[in-house]
Amino acid sequence: MNSRLKTNSGIYLITPDHTDSGLLCAQVELLLQQPIAFLQYRNKAVNKAQQREQASGLLTLCQKFKVPFIFNDNWQLAKEIGADGVHLGSEDAEPSWVREQIGDKMLIGVSCYNSFERAQAMAQLDIDYLAFGAMFSSSTKPNAPRAELNLLTKAKTLNKAIVAIGGISPDNSTSIIEAGADYLAVISSVFSSSNPERTLKLYLNSFKKVKS
Repeated sequence: MNSRLKTNSGIYLITPDHTDSGLLCAQVELLLQQPIAFLQYRNKAVNKAQQREQASGLLTLCQKFKVPFIFNDNWQLAKEIGADGVHLGSEDAEPSWVREQIGDKMLIGVSCYNSFERAQAMAQLDIDYLAFGAMFSSSTKPNAPRAELNLLTKAKTLNKAIVAIGGISPDNSTSIIEAGADYLAVISSVFSSSNPERTLKLYLNSFKKVKS
């Protein structure tokens, strides 16, 4: 396991586009009381000032519950507020250049979508995980390219942690873990649930089922 990763597997919880900062922090605090591997802050619905406000509040909660806090896209703000890491897409800064800017302590994760070739290239860099998806139809990114389950299996040969994202539900999560995902990234299925805490427990149980 990479020394920057505190866990070998688990739930990678990503925040929804909430504009109500108090509501967002309250929801996240309840969920962080369960064993979460990462929390990623991602919010496209607010301006930079509110991003900073929300991220700072969530970082404080993550520190309280000892959960690594990942900032989506904005490595500068991630570094400035003391986040544990940053997640980069194909349109963001190059991971190797970002690593030079942030040093060797912070995590870097990269989106590989449905491309094994991109994953191969990224795996040569000093990054911590490769993210693939959408695995299934996703309400968060309905037009995202679909990734096949066998891509996760193939990616295991790259010796990086594997994150799966997109349309993952408690019903299909075990198949994704069995295919090779170390972490399940979830957003709306948890936050839009009538009982987010119960839904999160169902995901956590998926890992227990596979291990048993």
